[in-house]
Amino acid sequence: MLPCSEASERNKGPILEVLRQAFADCSHVLEIGSGTGQHAVHFALAMPHLVWQPSELPDAMPALRKRIFNEGPSNLRAPVTIDVTALPWDVRKVEGIFTANTLHIMSWPQVEALFAGIPGIAKPGAVLAIYGPFSYAGAHTSPSNESFDRMLRARDRHSGIRDFEAVDGLARRAGFELEDDHPMPANNRTLVWRLANPA
Repeated sequence: MLPCSEASERNKGPILEVLRQAFADCSHVLEIGSGTGQHAVHFALAMPHLVWQPSELPDAMPALRKRIFNEGPSNLRAPVTIDVTALPWDVRKVEGIFTANTLHIMSWPQVEALFAGIPGIAKPGAVLAIYGPFSYAGAHTSPSNESFDRMLRARDRHSGIRDFEAVDGLARRAGFELEDDHPMPANNRTLVWRLANPA
């Protein structure tokens, strides 16, 4: 039996509604940290105009490959290995980049590496969409997020809910400008940036 994330099942519909608009003009999207592959399958099925490229760390590859082989449509590619800290990433350039529920699991140096790597695989005008919980100006958006953050840090002191302003700063330094900040169910957000055109 394939691993199944209940959270992915709950949030895939609301995320899709944002991505339909964000990736409307994209033809090739790279997903970083595809996990169980539930998002990849759902989004590829719902957006057949896209080539969806999933990726993961080596340990997560067997289950991800199995789901994509068994459930994926033709526009869902075989997963590739990406360690965000191993630059440059060995993938083709894309018009869209997506990641969900990864920044609060990564250490902050890994988050910095993520944003350092994205410009190398982003085509001009590329769209970056990130889903997950965020704090704003150092304050949590809900008591449940505050509890979740405490749990994350107790389990791994290098993880934790990231502050929007810090993440947006990394995006700006990578050449991206914020376009949308969408409120999502369960006190999450989907943030959408676009790679600014060079002057």
